[in-house]
Amino acid sequence: MAADWTRRTLLTVTGLAAAAPALAATRRVIPIWPNGPPGGAGVSVTEAVVERSPPPAALRDRYVTHVRNPALTVFEPAKPNGASLLMTPGGGYKWVVMDKEGYECAERFAAAGVTVYVASYRLPADGWAAGPAAPLQDAQRALRLVRSMAPDPGRVGVMGFSAGGHVAGCLSLMWDQPVYAPVDAVDGLSARPDLSMLIYPVATMHPAFAHAGSREQLLGAAPTVARETAWSLEDNARPDAPPTFLLHAGDDTSVPVDNSLRLYDALRAARVPAEMHVFEEGGHGFGLRYTTGKPVAAWPELVVGWWRRRGFV
Repeated sequence: MAADWTRRTLLTVTGLAAAAPALAATRRVIPIWPNGPPGGAGVSVTEAVVERSPPPAALRDRYVTHVRNPALTVFEPAKPNGASLLMTPGGGYKWVVMDKEGYECAERFAAAGVTVYVASYRLPADGWAAGPAAPLQDAQRALRLVRSMAPDPGRVGVMGFSAGGHVAGCLSLMWDQPVYAPVDAVDGLSARPDLSMLIYPVATMHPAFAHAGSREQLLGAAPTVARETAWSLEDNARPDAPPTFLLHAGDDTSVPVDNSLRLYDALRAARVPAEMHVFEEGGHGFGLRYTTGKPVAAWPELVVGWWRRRGFV
């Protein structure tokens, strides 16, 4: 897997012209856990990279399934500005997308001078002892690891897409939950992101608006109401959550826009600085490659503009 994740691939993507300076950025892979992740005694799955659009397709579309060795793929811009971003792609908690919501978006934001760390994270139904907390373990450790390497430890954000938005949202709202035993000095650092960007996120686990696949993978086929509440972002909003940017399409039939709307209302009630953009058209999982000719194509510029107003870049 490491060889596949470190392959230098030039991505030619409509709408990525603005990211051209970042395409020269180097990539390296960093394991999230120095001696392997915790709670793996009962795990027997085999990690694999699956190619949904085999080469020579113009755009690669890969995902990692049964993640055993969570890692960060680092996109280092030619002109870093000191800000760092942990990126958690989606995949419905069944796999972790590599290209569409990972590498392509990392290239775009590396063009803004941000050092981007694209995470592969463990999946909750693979037998890890932590169950639904396994992705949160990886996210907390990854954020701390990024902070330990950041030129400015006070400018470390998180961006998540779809189910990866749930991972990023859990990190933003449960950053101080003791979900794993410290393994080294890195774990003495704060896991609270300084900014949180949730793009068409899975947010609620309540069945009326939940993404059924993510809910089942995370919590099982018949979770209790208490378990749904424990893992619904809107039920965990807190005043010390980081400033949050939400973006969704109103015609999303996979993860209803109500996920973002309910979370936005909860954050506002907790007096957390929050900005939300809802586009009439865009569907789900658009990333960068499926935005051509649609108003939703403006979303990366909206993120960067929000960063500037908050002093992140």
